Amino acid sequence: LVILLAIWIVSVRKKLAIMDENINHSMNQIGVQISSRFDALFAVLDLMKGYAADDIQPLMERAAARRSVITARSAPEEVSEQETVKSIRLAAERNPLLCADKNYTKCMDAVECYGRMVYTSRLIYNDSVTKLNSALGMFPTNVIAGILGFHKREYLSQKGD
Repeated sequence: LVILLAIWIVSVRKKLAIMDENINHSMNQIGVQISSRFDALFAVLDLMKGYAADDIQPLMERAAARRSVITARSAPEEVSEQETVKSIRLAAERNPLLCADKNYTKCMDAVECYGRMVYTSRLIYNDSVTKLNSALGMFPTNVIAGILGFHKREYLSQKGD
């Protein structure tokens, strides 16, 4: 009986560790995609310098201030703080010559593509959190999880722009 209990505890620990690692991996993916999105945004801002130099500096400062590295252990709030494109898009739309620039179109397409990837990764992250949180809510798994140091994780809100 003791051997069966030990095997069960090991299997529960393994299952929870895999779920926890899936959440960490999802958060890392979000971080990579947000970083790529910021790279594309800064390319847009560089293009805007030639068209609307006065509007660019405050936008660049705001974007640089929001940018931080997202890692597996980042909190959901840290992800939400980095998601803004609206002010850059609005500033660009005020300049029809910029909007007609093919490089601008390519950069904004990249920004949108990375935005969709971030959205998809957020869904995967939240699905992984749901699986872990559901497992942690079941008796007797929750008892073992508490002893082993596993805890419920927070969801990412599905906001965006």
